[in-house]
Amino acid sequence: MDYVDLIFAMMGLSALLSVVATALAIRSKDLLNAVIFSSVQSVAYALIYFLLLAPDIVLVYVAVSVGIYPLILILLIKKVGRYETKQNWEQLKGGDV
Repeated sequence: MDYVDLIFAMMGLSALLSVVATALAIRSKDLLNAVIFSSVQSVAYALIYFLLLAPDIVLVYVAVSVGIYPLILILLIKKVGRYETKQNWEQLKGGDV
């Protein structure tokens, strides 16, 4: 196995990790866990960008997708509540609960 094969294997594993993290973020009813899974997916993408030799993109992508974006989402979760429930959906639709 040479260097190029190792890079492609790491990119494949990173892509698989990102798909799994995305699926877990979608299925999670705990919004904080969904943000954490989304950050894991972003780190996996950043690793792919790094392996593709795009360090400038990695620096910006990590700062925004792992730093600023989760911080904003965590502040919003603090306002609206951590868990996704049927009662929350009814309040959003304007129904009486």
